Amino acid sequence: MEAAVRQPRWPAILRWELYKLRFQRRTYLGLVLAVLPPAIFVVFWNLHQGPRHPHNVFAREITQTGLAMPVLMLLFESVLLFPIIGSLVAGDIFANEDGNGTLKTILTRSAERGQIFFAKAVAAALYALLALLLATVVATASGVASWGFNRVVTLSGTVVSAPKALLLIVGANLCYFVPLLALVCIGLLLSALTRNSAAAVLATVALPIVLYIVAQIPGLEGTHPYLLTEQFQAWQGLMRTPTDWGPVLHSLWVCAAYGLPALALGYLHFLRRDVAGG
Repeated sequence: MEAAVRQPRWPAILRWELYKLRFQRRTYLGLVLAVLPPAIFVVFWNLHQGPRHPHNVFAREITQTGLAMPVLMLLFESVLLFPIIGSLVAGDIFANEDGNGTLKTILTRSAERGQIFFAKAVAAALYALLALLLATVVATASGVASWGFNRVVTLSGTVVSAPKALLLIVGANLCYFVPLLALVCIGLLLSALTRNSAAAVLATVALPIVLYIVAQIPGLEGTHPYLLTEQFQAWQGLMRTPTDWGPVLHSLWVCAAYGLPALALGYLHFLRRDVAGG
């Protein structure tokens, strides 16, 4: 009597997906893109003292407290850089298997399709989170090393202590991760549908750009609260005193409306797709 084939557990499949990311160039390209801007910014500001009359409150406070640095970097990187970084893996993680002809091999193993899909989805989400955290750590460490661990002036003009400001920075990054995660879900869908890494990555990156263009069209102002790109700034509600929870809570359901259907469609497509051809 033949022994039953044991199915690998989901954590083991996830570890394998994370292991594969370690050997892909785009993995490190995204991480470099995440940490390079804060490092360059600190060096540039120390050498040239930055603009004389910056318009942003955190830019004005940058030499008074290093904790202004991660907030300023989030303002800068949240618009397009982090969406590009998240797209590098999300748009590639399924299509890369097609390009290398390895998807058929993976699906003929004892692992279930659903396990493989969600392992890849979690791996892409963890990668985006890692890039965001690395950028924040580098910006905070370099800022504090240059200008100290001091109080911060918020967007509402009030002053908060350094420890509270640090907690607000963590919260702001987690809030920003919500729309970034929605974009990752869209990238996963495009990766599964197109079976082409370049097409999926470019289409995922193009989506925020198209939405930014839509936001500039006269007469479409009513669509602004429901654009995914508008949710990229919802974290700013946490940098006010008292906390403005309105945009934060609004962002949660808008991002869910973008991300969950994309994830579900990608999942259903992956379950049903024919890989007999490779």
